[in-house]
Amino acid sequence: MSELKTLTGNAAKFATSLTYDAIPDDAIRIARRCILDGLAVQLAGSEQEAIDVAERYIRRTGGTADARVIGDASLKVPAHLSAFWNGLAGHAMDWDDTQLAEGPGRPYGLLTHPTMPPLSAGLAISDMLGGVDGKTFLTAFNAGFEVECKIAEAINPDHYNLGFHSSGTLGTFGSAVAASKLLELELGDVAMCIGLAASMAAGIRANFGTMGKPFHVGRSSENGVVAALMVREGFTANETALDGQWGYLAVAGRGGEPEFVIDRFGDPFTIVSPGVSIKPYPCGVLTHPSMDAVLKVMQDHNLKPDDIEKVTLFAANNILHPIRFEIANTELEGKFCMAFLLGSMIIAGKAGKAEFTDEFVQRDDVQAMQRKIGTEFDSDIDAMGHDRIRSRVEIWTKDGRHLTQWADENYRGGPHNPLSDKELEGKFRDCADGLMSDAKIQEVFDFVWSLEDQDDVSEIFNLLDWRGKAGRRQMVA
Repeated sequence: MSELKTLTGNAAKFATSLTYDAIPDDAIRIARRCILDGLAVQLAGSEQEAIDVAERYIRRTGGTADARVIGDASLKVPAHLSAFWNGLAGHAMDWDDTQLAEGPGRPYGLLTHPTMPPLSAGLAISDMLGGVDGKTFLTAFNAGFEVECKIAEAINPDHYNLGFHSSGTLGTFGSAVAASKLLELELGDVAMCIGLAASMAAGIRANFGTMGKPFHVGRSSENGVVAALMVREGFTANETALDGQWGYLAVAGRGGEPEFVIDRFGDPFTIVSPGVSIKPYPCGVLTHPSMDAVLKVMQDHNLKPDDIEKVTLFAANNILHPIRFEIANTELEGKFCMAFLLGSMIIAGKAGKAEFTDEFVQRDDVQAMQRKIGTEFDSDIDAMGHDRIRSRVEIWTKDGRHLTQWADENYRGGPHNPLSDKELEGKFRDCADGLMSDAKIQEVFDFVWSLEDQDDVSEIFNLLDWRGKAGRRQMVA
């Protein structure tokens, strides 16, 4: 194949040569955590309206029954549509993990949601093939995760800043590599798979706050499977499609710094360093430190919602620009609305599956609280840089107090302050509330925490079945 010193060739070489034994123990441990978290948010997302719409589309489309879907083990569809469903469900609540940046000028916390595309594609291909063991699956997942993250580091930050949704675009490469690894494609074929994926990688931030945002991740998961299956059948594509004048970095990102990651795939694994954030809340990671800051003020001063006169969040544009809705009227808008997110912490003391519903967002007290909350650009915070998520919350009470709280830069869920395994299990239980019995939830925990010892990872579809007949019988029991 073409020069391995190209970004495309370097990524393909890493993916094809990666073995389970070459993956550090920390990377395997964190991968299990990311997979459990990914399954949790896929499960929660499988009861969202977006999935109901997708199911109607998929059933009308038809096709070969290759693979099942998360949430309904009775529904078997073509592998690429299984990946689409899984990715759509996994991002439907914006609760999936986030890659951190290490490169100069990269926006901290805004590179990509790295787990969902390789996980969604990997599950679909594994079910199609049957009998994929845990070590093989973990190897493919880590290969896709790492390639996706390193490409995200290589591309110019303008890719995201000017409007591309990187989880929809760069996630396509993660799913393509995971799928091609499970299909055991050879070096040149993996490079062509990446090349074909580059022609499908899309998604624009204008769709944030609508079903269009998780659609991006559904398509990035689907497109990787399409690319791998097409190449397996003999379809060809450019073997250096990330590189050069007309390559993906130049076209979709105003160039980049491929030299920043070439020969660094797996050295270190991004999943370990700089790491990944597993979200405590189903909204953009940039909002989480501010949400925790508001909660701290409420708890430290024993405040009630009726005590609040006014709240102002001071931050730089790295937070204020993406979180763009002044007032949320739907839960999808609420994910990008600081007034709702802070208001939820004030009113409910939390922000989980129960709060991210249209019913909660539209409550009179929630709407009224949003109108007490504003944001302001702070040049001093901006001057501190964007290498961390920095903000300050100021709260005025009706009895005349003025309270200030800086957000903790070592925010909950980030690699400097990660959720414990028990907290992660608690997030899964929240996602599974009303869908699975405690006994079935424990089966999932036992399966994923020992994933490398499992003979067939597609058992996951049975464990997470709640929409299908088996799942509904389980809940009745």
